[in-house]
Amino acid sequence: MSLVEEFKNGDFPDCTWQQANIRVKDKEKSLAFYRDVMGMTLIDTYDFPKWEFSLFFLATLPPGEEYSLEPGSDEAHKYLWSMNGTCIELTYNYGTEKNEDFHYHPGNQEKDGFGHFAFSCNNVYDACEILEKSGISFKKKPDEGRMKGLAFVHDPDQYWMEIIKMGSKADKKQKLEHVPNKAYHFAQTMLRIKDPEKSIPFYTEKLDMTLVDERHFSDFSLYFLATLPKSVQSRIPDPKSEKASEFVRSKLYTAAVPVLELTHNHGTEKDENFVHYNGNAEPRRGFGHIGFLVSDVYKTCESFEKEGLKFHKKPDEGGIKGYGPLDYTIYIKHLILLHCLRVAFLLDPDGYWIELVGRGRDVNLV
Repeated sequence: MSLVEEFKNGDFPDCTWQQANIRVKDKEKSLAFYRDVMGMTLIDTYDFPKWEFSLFFLATLPPGEEYSLEPGSDEAHKYLWSMNGTCIELTYNYGTEKNEDFHYHPGNQEKDGFGHFAFSCNNVYDACEILEKSGISFKKKPDEGRMKGLAFVHDPDQYWMEIIKMGSKADKKQKLEHVPNKAYHFAQTMLRIKDPEKSIPFYTEKLDMTLVDERHFSDFSLYFLATLPKSVQSRIPDPKSEKASEFVRSKLYTAAVPVLELTHNHGTEKDENFVHYNGNAEPRRGFGHIGFLVSDVYKTCESFEKEGLKFHKKPDEGGIKGYGPLDYTIYIKHLILLHCLRVAFLLDPDGYWIELVGRGRDVNLV
């Protein structure tokens, strides 16, 4: 059985990473970027005219998979809330595109938690030539800076998108058109963490992720985690070995399996007052949360509560307390999902919001 087949039909743990959420100003520009430039598939949409916001879910389909469902249909909803893969969720509030002065905070300033999304391809230089000709702006081109062979481009809201290599590190002559399915695969969501001794056990022991690679440098460390079928978990390389990086590049990225990249700047864990901004408060509102599917939200939250984990919202909590004016969209989404999908928001050790959604629950939210 191929790795793609294992991810499609494998025996997964109860918690599976299903989404990463950002807020966007102009839905048309953002959809054009993620769908038309980065090759993602729009798998589902929700529109709430009464509350003036919309949700768009895009994913890189596994190689060889075709998607024929109509976004917004019951069939697409069922696919979304039972998928084994990970999507990007775009939250759009009506009218923001008409305000020239309005913008979301893309991260990457002092103490910001969210860093970037990443897309893999098998020739970064060819990809960047195509992106530049398409009018995409760059934060860093492949041969600029200390780290050669990777690039950063901006999406329409100025969020950073890293362009990295998939496949064997030594395979530099492969042409872009040889990538299975589409040119780019959604590959990473990067968050900064204060203390890996707290964050790594949280994601591996509580949310069933697997540490697949770790890299240590003089002043920072990188930890890469993924949701893996149990059959794959049993045969991954040692995360500290060179084979681990090769496994991520040549196996996971090629199969369109993204990783959660946790970046630790050494010494932050020693500062009691140090905190990362989680993207959900002004003036740094932009990144929203990452989300996981679970079989039973109530049982999962009951277990987490007994273990002393903290929540932003428990499954049956309502009310608008704690929400600012621009949080109204999130509040309504929570309220709707509470009654349809049974959703909660857990807090990780850095205060990032972790959405927990019931797998395969009632799907028609409108």
